[in-house]
Amino acid sequence: MAGIYIHIPFCKQACHYCNFHFSTSLQLKNDFIDALLKEISLQQNYLGDQVVKTIYFGGGTPSILSIEEIALILDKVYASFKILPSPEVTLEANPDDINPEKLQHWKQVGINRFSIGIQSFFDEDLQWMNRAHNAGEAEKCIQQVIAAGFNNFSIDLIYGGPTLSDEHWEQNINKAIQLNVPHISCYALTVETKTALEKMIELKKKEAVDTEKQALHFLMLMEAMQKAGYEHYEISNFAKPGFRSKHNSSYWQGEKYLGLGPSAHSFNGSSRQWNIANNALYIQSLKRNELIFEREELSVQTRLNEYIMTSLRTMEGLDLNYVTEKFGSNYSDKLLAESSNKKHQLNLGLNNSHIFLTTEGKLFADGIAANLFF
Repeated sequence: MAGIYIHIPFCKQACHYCNFHFSTSLQLKNDFIDALLKEISLQQNYLGDQVVKTIYFGGGTPSILSIEEIALILDKVYASFKILPSPEVTLEANPDDINPEKLQHWKQVGINRFSIGIQSFFDEDLQWMNRAHNAGEAEKCIQQVIAAGFNNFSIDLIYGGPTLSDEHWEQNINKAIQLNVPHISCYALTVETKTALEKMIELKKKEAVDTEKQALHFLMLMEAMQKAGYEHYEISNFAKPGFRSKHNSSYWQGEKYLGLGPSAHSFNGSSRQWNIANNALYIQSLKRNELIFEREELSVQTRLNEYIMTSLRTMEGLDLNYVTEKFGSNYSDKLLAESSNKKHQLNLGLNNSHIFLTTEGKLFADGIAANLFF
C-alpha cells in the first residue's frame, strides 16, 4: 500500500512561524493546477503496482482551492493510479474557509477527512501567530464539520507560545475534548530559520520561546489525553481508538509515497526525492514535460536510522523483529544490547521485542533516537 501527498502552495496570509513552501499571491494558481495535472501524468508509474490507500491535500492551504479544482485533481489521481476502494482522503483546511455549503461539496467530490488548523481557541494567540481566523471561527467550524456528518477529522494545536498561559493551554485541551474531536495533533511552537518569527525575535519585537514552559505544556497534554481515552500513538498525535491518521502512519511505517506539487517529497523504498520549491519554475518545467527534483539514494544505515527515529516516536515503538527482517540480525542485536545497557539513561522501555520511550523519554525523543543511530 502507498500514499499520495499533494502540496497546494498558496495561503491567504503568512503565519509568522511557518516555514513550509507557499505563496500569498494567487496569480499563478490556474497555471499551477495545469502543471499539477501534468505532473500526475508524468509520475503515474512512480509507485509501480502499489495500491494507493491514502490521498492527502497539504500546504499551504488546500481549502483555498475551488470545489471544481479539487474534483479535477482527484479525478486525475483516480485515473492515473490504482486506488483502494474507499481510501482516506484528507483535506487540510483553515477555519475561515469552512462553511456548511463547502462541507457538502467537499463530501460530494470525495473528501472524507479534514485536518483543521485551529492552533488555539484564544484570539491573543491567533493574532500573535498572524492566523487568518479568530477564536469564534475556530470553535464554530468544528461544530459545522460534525453537523455535516464528518466523524473523521483532526485539529492542530500549538503550545508553548509566549501568549499562551498554562491555564489557557489547559482550556484549549479541554475544549478539544469537549467538542468530541477524534484526532488532535499538538506541536510545540518552533522558531524555524528564515521565518518572520525568527526575524521578529532577533529584533526583540517578539518574545523568545520558553523551552521549560513547552515541556510543562507537553506533560499537561499527555496526562489530559490519557484521562480522556485518547491513544498517544505518535509524539505529536493523539487519537480516539479507530481514528489514527492512516496517511501519516504510513510515513512512520516506512511505506512508499508520492509527493506532488512544488517542494513535495517522495519515497520509493530505496531513494527519496523532492520537487523544486519554486512555483514559477515548477510550472515552467512541466510546460516542457520535465520534472525538476533532487534525489538521494538511501544507504542501509540511513534507512535504518530513519526507522529508528520515526518508530521511537510511535506508541508501538521500535520493532526488533522488523529490524532483523529488513536490515539483519546484527543491527537488531546491537540495538537490543545498546538499549538494554542504557535503558534508564535513555528513558527507554523494553517489551516483547519492542523498544519504546517512557513518558519522560517523550520529552527528548529525537535526542534519544540519535543515541541509537548507526
